[in-house]
Amino acid sequence: MKLIDRYPHWVEWSEEDETYVGKCPDLITGIHGNDPVKLYKDLHEVVEDVIRHFEAEGRALPAPQPAP
Repeated sequence: MKLIDRYPHWVEWSEEDETYVGKCPDLITGIHGNDPVKLYKDLHEVVEDVIRHFEAEGRALPAPQPAP
């Protein structure tokens, strides 16, 4: 299992913002966009970047929490 697969991340519609929001609560607050498929791909890349940054800095990653 890849490390990224341990961190729940998803895309959902936000009525309040009237756009799609990509979330990974353990690592980032979120990103937004109009195309949910592209947004999921972008979210996946951002989460991978965050993981690489933690590793490059020698910092421990937060423990993954169960998906809501």
